[in-house]
Amino acid sequence: MAEVKVTLKKSLIGRKQDQIKTCQALGLTRPGRTVVKTRNAAIDGMLNKVLHLVEIEEVK
Repeated sequence: MAEVKVTLKKSLIGRKQDQIKTCQALGLTRPGRTVVKTRNAAIDGMLNKVLHLVEIEEVK
């Protein structure tokens, strides 16, 4: 499985509650925080929901 590096680029202040909870579930609690996740259908769906808040990079 491929891995992705996800970085929170924008603040969660003033965002919808479901977007905040999705970022928290990904481990992104404040701007600048980066996590590495194994890509699967669940992670892809979560990333799609907060795509405008994060930066995604493929990890080799």
